[in-house]
Amino acid sequence: MSLTFTPCVVIPCYNHGAMMPRVLERLQPAGLHCFVVDDGSDDATRQTLASLAQTYPNLTLIRLAQNAGKGEAVIRGLQEAAQAGFTHAVQVDADGQHAIEDIPALLALAEQHPQALISGQPLYDDSIPRSRLYGRWITHIWVWIETLSLQLKDSMCGFRVYPIAPTLQLASRVTLGKRMDFDTEVMVRLYWQGNDSYFVPTRVTYPQDGLSHFDALKDNVRISLMHTRLFFGMLPRIPSLLFRRNATHWAQQKEVQGLWGMRFMLLVWRVLGRRAFSLLLYPVVAVYWLLARDARRASKNWLARVRTTLAAHHLPRPAGLNSYRHFLRFGEAMLDKVAGWRGELHFGRDVEFAPGAEEALGLHDGKGKLLLASHLGDVEASRALAQINESKIIHALVFHENALRFKQIMQEMAPDAGVNLIPVKHIGPDTAMLLKEKLDRGEWVAIVGDRLAVNPQRGGDWRVNWSEFMGHPAPFPQGPFILAAALRCPVLLMFALRQQGKLRLHCEVFADPLPMPRAARQAALREATDRYAARLEHYALQSPLDWFNFFDFWRLPDHAPQSTDKE
Repeated sequence: MSLTFTPCVVIPCYNHGAMMPRVLERLQPAGLHCFVVDDGSDDATRQTLASLAQTYPNLTLIRLAQNAGKGEAVIRGLQEAAQAGFTHAVQVDADGQHAIEDIPALLALAEQHPQALISGQPLYDDSIPRSRLYGRWITHIWVWIETLSLQLKDSMCGFRVYPIAPTLQLASRVTLGKRMDFDTEVMVRLYWQGNDSYFVPTRVTYPQDGLSHFDALKDNVRISLMHTRLFFGMLPRIPSLLFRRNATHWAQQKEVQGLWGMRFMLLVWRVLGRRAFSLLLYPVVAVYWLLARDARRASKNWLARVRTTLAAHHLPRPAGLNSYRHFLRFGEAMLDKVAGWRGELHFGRDVEFAPGAEEALGLHDGKGKLLLASHLGDVEASRALAQINESKIIHALVFHENALRFKQIMQEMAPDAGVNLIPVKHIGPDTAMLLKEKLDRGEWVAIVGDRLAVNPQRGGDWRVNWSEFMGHPAPFPQGPFILAAALRCPVLLMFALRQQGKLRLHCEVFADPLPMPRAARQAALREATDRYAARLEHYALQSPLDWFNFFDFWRLPDHAPQSTDKE
């Protein structure tokens, strides 16, 4: 076998003769050799495929004597491709539902990760049958359980790139599903074997005149039996699956909510509504709670600090302070986030002001303001402020690389949203100038004061002040406070906490403006950070389960330069 990256296409075909000419025509710009596996098709399809084999010199036709199923056809195609010297095979379904134009993106990722399975991550339009959509959601949950991981984002998409050698190695050791159970089982077992999966968003359309071979009774039974096999196969693998996860500091971790997850949440929300979807939260959160070992440990450590601090201040302990409820509250905040995106958070019914908050905000004074927020509570509730003052524009300054994807989904879901995202990798003079223009127009800017900005080109922006928080020194970024002082505008603290069944907006004036004289800059920075940390602790003790920093908040990454400012 060639050691270089040499891709081809494998197409299992059963009675899709009418659609194959168009599929092959769309494949030609890719310039890939095609292996078409005739899976015991009828005479009309056999004749069409024979004609196409004469038309296209880069097509190899393989015939199975009788219908053996998609899985068997794909494996046979991979075997032929391996014998011809190919290293990777793009699986394309013969019904024309896949966006063949996305093949270059799949192959680019496959070349980058040659041992991995690369899969399309479907973006459906309204043509998808609702029964298929619900079935996929159930399979997602089972696959997450069977792999003890959330890495496999979609295991049912038939548009994927197989690493041929690892896949054939797997097929020689175990008997894989041969029909509609194949796609999911081969992905899960490849993951067990040590071959990761990566995903590329791709459009999937169900043609109105499409031919489906899905048998509601037989294939659902096959899929149920497959999940039973995989579940019991997972049990002896639990230790290896758990230890497979590599721990990284939070500042290098990617956000859990990827673009696929946001789109999927919105789709389920539209179909089922929030009340029905919220019922799915309990098993999903339970699975994540079991799998997310580092986050679970951080949650338990946080709650232990809460209990200690409450006792030290002689404050009563709220009921239900446990790790699972902490995770569940985070899941509920994600639902609030979707509601915020969709404009479904309403003052009075869902959101209310805490005493004094409305007066502190000064909604109608026309001044630009800097909202100093945090990962305590759901800052998305600030979107509901637009219902009170429709002309108010609130910009959110975000530091993560996923911000661009987050901004994209925001534009898709709520193009008229009152909150705009400004993605940055570090706070510099250009950021200050941009925000100053917006503040001068009377617009507001929200920034969190409890996360570091990570700039890969600079190795990470680790400029911090250490302030006492929950009884121990914790690193807080200097950037938000330097920015607040440079902007010379009113600075407000804002927290949106889930209290008494509603999101309650707490707001107080922090500074107007924030003083930071050049001669005493470090002392002013330390004083501002200490005040912020004290108020963050005050509100965190009011609603401990609203703390959404699921990592060791009290340390920097091991390689980060350690600040000496720990007085």
